[in-house]
Amino acid sequence: MVELGKINSLKVIKVMRSGIILDGGTLGEILIPEKEAPANCRADDNIEVFIYIDSKAQMVSTTKKPYAVAGQFALLKVALSNSYGAFLDWGLKQNLRVPVREQKKHMQQGESYVVFIYNDKKNHIAASSRLDKFLEKLPVNFTEGQPVDLVIGETTPLGYKAIINNIHVGVLYTNEVFQILEQGQEVKGFIKKIREDGKIDLSLQKHNAKGTDDLSNKILNTMKEHGGSLKISDKSLPEEIYRLFGVSKKRYKNAIGALYKKRMITVDEHSISLIRKLEEKPLKNLKQDSGRNIRRKNIDK
Repeated sequence: MVELGKINSLKVIKVMRSGIILDGGTLGEILIPEKEAPANCRADDNIEVFIYIDSKAQMVSTTKKPYAVAGQFALLKVALSNSYGAFLDWGLKQNLRVPVREQKKHMQQGESYVVFIYNDKKNHIAASSRLDKFLEKLPVNFTEGQPVDLVIGETTPLGYKAIINNIHVGVLYTNEVFQILEQGQEVKGFIKKIREDGKIDLSLQKHNAKGTDDLSNKILNTMKEHGGSLKISDKSLPEEIYRLFGVSKKRYKNAIGALYKKRMITVDEHSISLIRKLEEKPLKNLKQDSGRNIRRKNIDK
C-alpha cells in the first residue's frame, strides 16, 4: 500500500527512454522522469520514491528525499513568506507550505522553525508550527533514561525545544544546560522525565545510578592525574564544574557526596583530595575502594 507523504518502495513495471513506470497500487502507474531514474534500473526492480499531494492537489513523485516526511518533526528554514503562508526549504524543488492558520507566530523569511509535517484532510502535504495539537495525538514510546538524538530548535522562556529522534519534541531547561546551544545543532541527550500529559523533559546528561558511578570514577581518575587533588569543590561555579566534567553542579555534588560517604575523598571549601592509600594505587572500581576512613571538612549537602 502506497503511503502519501512518505517514502515508498515500489516495483518497476517498465523502463523507457523518458523514464520509468512504477506500480503505484491504488494510485495507478507512476512515472519517474529519466533524469531521476536510478542507473541500470530494470523491470521488477524495487526503488524508493517519495510521493505526496501538493497544495495544488497535484501528485508529485520523486526519488529525491526530503529532510523529513509526514509524521515527523523537523527544523526547516523559511524560503518565502507571504499572505498565502510560509514556504519551507525541505530539500525538494517544491517548497513545503505552512498555512497562515498553522503558524504559531508569523514566520519570517530566512528564519528557521520547528514544524510538524502532516497530510491534511484532503491528503495535501503541509507543515505546522503549532506543535502541541500534534503532540497530543502522538504516542510516547520512550523510557526515562533512554539515550536519544536531539536537534536543537527554538528557545522558550523555559529553555530549548528539541526534536527527539525526528519523531517527537521535548524541552531542555535553561538551568540544566551548561554549554552554548544553537538552533539546528545536533547533540546527544537523554529522556529525563515523561510527564502525565505526555510532554517530555530532556537532559544532556545521564541521571541514573550507573551514570553517577561513571562520573564518580571520572572524578577519581582526574584527581589521580592531577596529583591526588583538585581545586574544585561543591562550592565552585557551575561553569567551572561543567568545563572540567561536562555535568551540572547538582550532579557533581551528588557524585562527590557519594565518594565522601564511601570514605574515598576529603572535601574542604576550595578543593577535594584523595586519601593517601587511594593515591598509591590505580582507580578502577568504586566498590573496591569503599572501606576507607576519612575526615570531612565543611561539605554542603
